[in-house]
Amino acid sequence: MPPQPAKAKARASSLRSAALWIAAAGAAAIGWGIYWGQKDDGPAANPENAAQVAQGRKVYASQCASCHGARLGGQPNWRQRRPNGRLPAPPHDQTGHTWHHPDDQLFAMTKLGTAAFAGPGYRSDMPAYAGRLSDSDIWAVIAFIKSRWPDSIRERQAAISRRARQR
Repeated sequence: MPPQPAKAKARASSLRSAALWIAAAGAAAIGWGIYWGQKDDGPAANPENAAQVAQGRKVYASQCASCHGARLGGQPNWRQRRPNGRLPAPPHDQTGHTWHHPDDQLFAMTKLGTAAFAGPGYRSDMPAYAGRLSDSDIWAVIAFIKSRWPDSIRERQAAISRRARQR
């Protein structure tokens, strides 16, 4: 018996969906491979480096502050999805979750975009900055953000970064 038209459409839709997921996973894997192949073993974002922090302050002001706030406070209700399904920009100060991530992941999220980590269908207003910012600019922004955290948060985040590099 030939396949039913509705079943054939459903199967084709399912195959397209699976292909999209596989393509997205492949793209993310390639991005991670490129990133990890270039990574250095030491911290590249140094909140004690005044020149790097100053560079990061300038880049943050021009590229990040419009969403994440001039004082790193993020947007209101950043944990609640908007009607369009997207989350508001989170704070980068100690009240947010930026410091819960290792430096390398913060760099990769900024360079490749959050959707590269969350998978296809994840909708975010956070753009990928590859091709828009140099690696040194991205590291400088991370150094600037870290320079604004209290010492206790910096120490905890540094430990998270060290553990991630040891894997």
